[in-house]
Amino acid sequence: MASLKEHCSECEAALGESFEPVHVWLDEFAGTAKYGMRHRRVRHHAEGIRQVEQIWGEVAAQAARLHIVADLKLEGWSEKDPFPRDETDYVRMGLF
Repeated sequence: MASLKEHCSECEAALGESFEPVHVWLDEFAGTAKYGMRHRRVRHHAEGIRQVEQIWGEVAAQAARLHIVADLKLEGWSEKDPFPRDETDYVRMGLF
């Protein structure tokens, strides 16, 4: 799993800002009793990016996409695969 520091560093390099609150929000459910490390199903998809845009704006949505793509790649996803639309789609795709 990419760490908060790694996500922030990637955004700093690509977008000129760390967007730490976005990364914390995306991973809010990590390690919880309900989700454990399967927390990504909650916000790591297109709907999560739309939520970030509503809360923090367009550039923050770009940061969210960078975060999600980095984590999806750790799950075996590639840029050739469809991007998960929402939690149901994420699970249907076999991503956890």
